[in-house]
Amino acid sequence: MASEVNEWYRGRKVLVTGASGLMGKVLIEKLLYSVPDIGCVYALVRSKRGKTPESRIEDMWKLPLFSRIREEKPHVMKKLVPVTGDILYDNLGVEKDQLEKIYDEVSVLFHFAASLRLEAPLKEGLEMNTKGTLRVLDVAKKIKNLLAFVHLSTAFCYPDYERMAEKVHDPPANPHDVLRAASWLSDDQLNLLAPSMMQKHPNSYTYSKRLAEALVKESYPQIPAVVVRPSIVTPSYKEPTPGWVDNLNGPIGLMIGAGKGVIRTMHCYGHYHAEVIPVDIAINSIILIPYYINTKIERPAEIPVFNLTSGDDRDTTWKEVLDVGKATVRKFPFEGPLWYPNGNIRHSKLIHELCVFFYHIIPAYLIDFLMLIFGQKRFMVRIQNRISVGLEVLQYFTTREWWFDTQNFKALATKLNQTDFATFPMDLAIIEVGPYIESCMIGGKLYCLKEKLENLPKARLQNNILFLLDLFVSAFFYLFLLYWLVHIFEPLRAILSYGGSFVRYLPLVGNAVFRDA
Repeated sequence: MASEVNEWYRGRKVLVTGASGLMGKVLIEKLLYSVPDIGCVYALVRSKRGKTPESRIEDMWKLPLFSRIREEKPHVMKKLVPVTGDILYDNLGVEKDQLEKIYDEVSVLFHFAASLRLEAPLKEGLEMNTKGTLRVLDVAKKIKNLLAFVHLSTAFCYPDYERMAEKVHDPPANPHDVLRAASWLSDDQLNLLAPSMMQKHPNSYTYSKRLAEALVKESYPQIPAVVVRPSIVTPSYKEPTPGWVDNLNGPIGLMIGAGKGVIRTMHCYGHYHAEVIPVDIAINSIILIPYYINTKIERPAEIPVFNLTSGDDRDTTWKEVLDVGKATVRKFPFEGPLWYPNGNIRHSKLIHELCVFFYHIIPAYLIDFLMLIFGQKRFMVRIQNRISVGLEVLQYFTTREWWFDTQNFKALATKLNQTDFATFPMDLAIIEVGPYIESCMIGGKLYCLKEKLENLPKARLQNNILFLLDLFVSAFFYLFLLYWLVHIFEPLRAILSYGGSFVRYLPLVGNAVFRDA
């Protein structure tokens, strides 16, 4: 049976912003591999660190992500056309001749470019995510035969709603007014106003993304726009290889930080559900959306929205993720860990803050002090400060329960024939939690940290040594704490005195309890 999706894309040319990001790269790889008759993919890429867009594309081809294309379909590589540009500039900074080709030839525009830094200043989020979207919309309106404008948003941009419907709600302020204010306010002035402007939004990312959705809705139905809201994007489930990831954003960063022994506590409600989606499942859905909306006889009155989430079907909790992650990191430990990976989640904010002080801050200052003594560059306090900022932002999402409508998302599969159903899997229910988390950890090890599986015996030896050291230090810490409490609280000393020889021979504590004996 022929692929109807491939037939729909046959000869069509698409434009991808944010082509060098995780989702942009996975989108390009999947389009070229599974939709081989596509006309071409224009990839908007900016120069970075002295590298031209062409050289960045060349580097991209060398990634393991594109190994199956290099081996099976190298001829499709010529269909990827780099376009020098940046959404921070009018007309996306694209040269006039190239821009005219885009206006004449492009049928589908995937807008993925965004600042993903949750802790970014408000001005950065507005300039990249909101004003950048406005610039892309201005280009899209000039494309002569545009069939779909796919705007990548986030499932978490409406914190004031208990349940997220598949629709664009009104923003907290007119996005044009906000952009005008941001254009003449200084960074410091805008940061002072940020809390009152963002209201219930925990960070500039969700706020700027919500304003961007309002701009996209405003352009509908002048352009055939759709809004796509994935939940927390995690490493690939199957394609092009299990566990593929190339950055430390989101849960994979936490997993690696915990696996390295750097992150040892996190404020999280373990019984809450983990709302995540593998990057390849999200990309499969996004590729199908232009095909899906163009099979409808009439364009809907309201802009179509797709919540790419597990919705009411999810059953995996954060505690399950932690337990499987711990077991996996002991099976496949990271090289050169700072400490034994034995962190935990804390329901209580107070207990978490105490653990941060004892497990994060004190060790960081101790390590930097030793570095100072030995004449080495200090780094640990700086790293822990960055981790603290990152955790503070992420913990907003791990201490709240999220619910989503997913009717539009689930309807995508109903339009597929047998071939396309197999080519573009979207069913989150088939994912087995244990094997998937294991593949994520291995993916982080291989693709982010560039560690080799051949070095596992050495890593396991390091892990075992740190395990014994962790036991010793933990025992000493609790004995010292008990010793201190015995000196302060006389009733505790009296209670422990009934412990007889067991307490008497406890290091530190025995002498403190029986000091008069």
